[in-house]
Amino acid sequence: MNIREIKPKSILLKHKKIDSWFVSRYAMNLYRGCAHNCVYCDGRSERYQVDGVFGEDVAVKTNAVEVLRRELKPNGRRVKLKPSYVMLGGGVGDSYQPVEEKYQLTRRTLQVLCEYRWPVHILTKSTLVERDLDIIERINQQNRAIVSFSFSSTNDELSAVFEPHVPPASERLKTLAFFKRKGIACGMFLLPVIPFITDTPEMIAEALQKADEVGVDFVIFGGMTLKNGRQKEYFYSSLRDKHPDLLAKYAHIYKENVWGQATEEYYTTINSLFNEISRKYKIARRMPPALYRDILLENDLVVVMLEHLDYFLRLEGKRSSFGYAAYAISKLKQPLSTMK
Repeated sequence: MNIREIKPKSILLKHKKIDSWFVSRYAMNLYRGCAHNCVYCDGRSERYQVDGVFGEDVAVKTNAVEVLRRELKPNGRRVKLKPSYVMLGGGVGDSYQPVEEKYQLTRRTLQVLCEYRWPVHILTKSTLVERDLDIIERINQQNRAIVSFSFSSTNDELSAVFEPHVPPASERLKTLAFFKRKGIACGMFLLPVIPFITDTPEMIAEALQKADEVGVDFVIFGGMTLKNGRQKEYFYSSLRDKHPDLLAKYAHIYKENVWGQATEEYYTTINSLFNEISRKYKIARRMPPALYRDILLENDLVVVMLEHLDYFLRLEGKRSSFGYAAYAISKLKQPLSTMK
């Protein structure tokens, strides 16, 4: 592993509108690059401008904690930060990847977020998150904390192939159970499911059953993207080695979409499958309102709930205009309750 220390000028990523998946307006990448080296990782794409060899080179933002503290200070801010969860996960590097053991940026970041009384949503694949139980409990007591884990499946053998430097799925499930016993809300992000490998009825059912056994508060499901360039090339090299018989099927569903999306028909199929199987389990398929109702400003609350309704209707194969309504409300400058 090659480590490069950098000092960015900013650390908070501010969304133009609230993200209804994580119920967050703010996120951060404490590390750029990821030693987990998941075969399907979207962060490998040139779009994210991660320097070096993805999976081998990691940039460490050594001044992240100091910069975050400055950005969270309310004094002198021209635009006040709006309340929401702060997403601690990172699209281009897991906050709990091995380098965290040395630098402890994530732990120190949690301490700052606790000091400023921000609710936190952690998304990781690493059981190292157990180390920070003490701070996570304090955050949860004063506001709220959520610990979520991502899975492409709950099968250890497949995890070893597609997530080579990540704790086995069974260990991640144990860590979710650990946090549930401590009274922390937990989520499973069953994404991305890997086409024709982990998106089968049997694999989805197995994952939902294990999520139910753990008692997670919600399961969020999603398909895989394959952007042209490094991401697709790296994934296809693994596919040629492990599943050469699937190459033709992949060529059929992954065209030249600029966002790396599969065909709409494929996503509709797997979403319908998830919808059908998930009915057996009484697990929320988006974050339940009880986890965010008392955190958000009224407009953001309405936006999140409308986008969730939009998702549920589309999951059933129905048309919905709730997504458009949510977008329109997100553009408003004044609270809905003050409008006539």
